[in-house]
Amino acid sequence: MRELRFLRSGRLAWYECAAPELIELGDALVRPFLAGRCDGDTVPIHRPVSRALQAGMALGLVDPVVGTICGTVPFRGPFAIGHESVAEVIALGPDVTSLRIGQRVVVPWAVSCGACPLCLRGLTSKCATTVGDGEIAAYGFGSASGAWGGMVADVLRVPFAEHMLVPVPSGVPLARAAAASDNLADAWRAVVPGLTARPGGSVLVLGCGAKSIGLYAAGLAVAHGATDVDYVDDDLGRRAIAESLGAHAHRAGHRSVGRRGYDVVVEATSRAAGLRQAVRALAPGGECIAVGYYMATGTRVPLMRMYATDATLRVGVSHARAVLPDLLAFLHRTGFPAERVTTLAAPWDEAPTAYTARTTKLVLHRDPLTADSEAAP
Repeated sequence: MRELRFLRSGRLAWYECAAPELIELGDALVRPFLAGRCDGDTVPIHRPVSRALQAGMALGLVDPVVGTICGTVPFRGPFAIGHESVAEVIALGPDVTSLRIGQRVVVPWAVSCGACPLCLRGLTSKCATTVGDGEIAAYGFGSASGAWGGMVADVLRVPFAEHMLVPVPSGVPLARAAAASDNLADAWRAVVPGLTARPGGSVLVLGCGAKSIGLYAAGLAVAHGATDVDYVDDDLGRRAIAESLGAHAHRAGHRSVGRRGYDVVVEATSRAAGLRQAVRALAPGGECIAVGYYMATGTRVPLMRMYATDATLRVGVSHARAVLPDLLAFLHRTGFPAERVTTLAAPWDEAPTAYTARTTKLVLHRDPLTADSEAAP
């Protein structure tokens, strides 16, 4: 079979390798036919960061946890890339009875069992069964995160299939769920719980770093009844998408942004300065959710400001599997147009070049093997 591998900054290629097989009784094999490029994948693709991060860890400038996720030389190729997909089920182990061949499913980015204490608490990306000695067990990050391969591949083995694989509801356009494995689910956890606790609250999204996550978050905030949603980004195209989703879009540094406190702030710049700006923009009792990477040691946070405003800061990986049922039900119920965030839809065979595109959200596509009368095209 073929899988897409990251080789080095700016270069990816198809590789022939052995197809995975069913190993455990609860396994499934799936064939991805939609694959979204995660915002984080662009870090090594668009910048030669491997040696710099290795040196930074050696000098104590980069947090060593980066190495436990991405390897001792972080993002060093070759490794199979990709961890967002909608796939069709092509084989099932004998213990898998709730799924069927041909069913369209979302494959979460992190591998989890669904039964350990951490999974039962909703911390599926920290599953005690699958994580082992590393920080995460996941598709598309290389061997430090497990031998799961990447999702831009002909076939994936999915363990704990009845837990892991979440069917796409009938009537939901499949392209709408293309990023549900990670970026769309990440945006969901960034705004929906905060607005549920603060009905009608105001939301600020500082975009540009986690490009698609910030846009999904702005749209979800509008759809969940936020009184005001301000989206900040220097990119004109992303500001236009945010406006189309109902947010008020502004350039960075715009005078009207941050003058009053926000109930929920989504920090998607992936910069320490953005993190500090986000915390300072909170209203009393507000919540900041940081969805980016902060690799440096000693990242400064204005703790006294947080004390004075009784603020909450949440930083951490998203637990996509835990929110997928609610997220997909929301897409089915409301028709939320998540596909508007996709700025490049490219044929599957063009993945090596398309994956390097400097675009906000790439989705690769190919035809499923079989028709599914219960799924929308």
